[in-house]
Amino acid sequence: MPKNILKSVSLASLGPGILMAAAAIGASHLVAATRAGAEFGWQLVWLVIAVNIVKYPFFAAGARYTAATNNSLLQGYLNQGRGYLLLFTGLNTIAAIASTAGVCMLTAALLTQFIPLTIDVLALIILLSCLLLLILGHYRWLDNITKVIMLLLTISTLVAVSLALSQQWGAPTVTTEADAWQWANIGFLVAMMGWMPAPIEVSCWNSVWLLEKQKTQTISAKQAVFDFNLGYLTTAILAVVFLALGALVMYGSGEQFSQSGALFASQLIDLYSNVMGEKSRYLIALVALLCIFSTTVTVIDGYSRTLDMAWRLLNAKQDNLASSHLTLIMLTISSLGLGLILFFKGALLPLLEFVMILAFMTTVIFAWLNLTLMTSKHIPQHHRYGFKMQLLSWVGLCYLVGFALLFLVWYFTK
Repeated sequence: MPKNILKSVSLASLGPGILMAAAAIGASHLVAATRAGAEFGWQLVWLVIAVNIVKYPFFAAGARYTAATNNSLLQGYLNQGRGYLLLFTGLNTIAAIASTAGVCMLTAALLTQFIPLTIDVLALIILLSCLLLLILGHYRWLDNITKVIMLLLTISTLVAVSLALSQQWGAPTVTTEADAWQWANIGFLVAMMGWMPAPIEVSCWNSVWLLEKQKTQTISAKQAVFDFNLGYLTTAILAVVFLALGALVMYGSGEQFSQSGALFASQLIDLYSNVMGEKSRYLIALVALLCIFSTTVTVIDGYSRTLDMAWRLLNAKQDNLASSHLTLIMLTISSLGLGLILFFKGALLPLLEFVMILAFMTTVIFAWLNLTLMTSKHIPQHHRYGFKMQLLSWVGLCYLVGFALLFLVWYFTK
């Protein structure tokens, strides 16, 4: 990495990209990537890498557009036309409710390892805790807590995978492989890619968080892009690491993840304790819980901030309306998310598959919105996507559209 970039980047300037990574390392990694490894071994590792590559230009738009214009992506959509922002806001509202429900139920499932209550009750406690943290602590608490939790989870997972690799050295190879490419698995493949590494609307969170960070310190374009790239690269690498954990520890055992939230959480922690020792069980459970809790906080904050800003832009109210309207949005999203959790009655995997598939089917539109913005006249020419980024973007769009159409055919013919 060039020395001038390293000199211009300080630890304090890191934040929005790390927050984005925290939002990504949730169900997509702990559930989808781990399950992919546990059920199919290493067969899907290239698919995980591919979807991270083709989604990159759409995610990068958040940091690059804001660094170039000092405006959020939401303002950019509005500059393109009111219909662009209305389209984003409508889809973002649906995604906010579904994603909040998904990560909250996963957090509640992990909490059952410590508190013997039903997932529904624990989900309510978690949502109230997240709201209290956001209302009282706002961005500064979220920024500081996330960096520590991310580091702990990363270290724990790398240690677990390293131990699993050493224990498997010389072990007999699994001879009967489950075929990941059967027609019946299309739903799972699309679900895994929906949140891998995260829903594309997260690019708007990165944009809004960057503006928030700039209120307390000056962040250059190089720092903003470096922060984003660091966060994105971290999520991509850890996705492969989580897949490796499932492949090394669970694949070939004949065991499959339970659809029940509490049982799934126990199986997930077993992946770590089987290689790190039973004494590490509660420590790993705590780290995983804190990670997914931070994801839940981040999801509520990110969706609420973008919906709040979109509402103000659509109503031509550019002034900061303090926290009252933002708090109301947080309460609404959380309440509707809890309703979705109650509807699925503790069935974690079906809920997460529903949310991830929904994310994948809408990701094409979010990707198109970001591509049109990064090639428009509303961004300085030297900051627009050049030939290579445009080529990767169009390849990514074709990839996403292709799998979306494949899923529709699968769904209506199954």
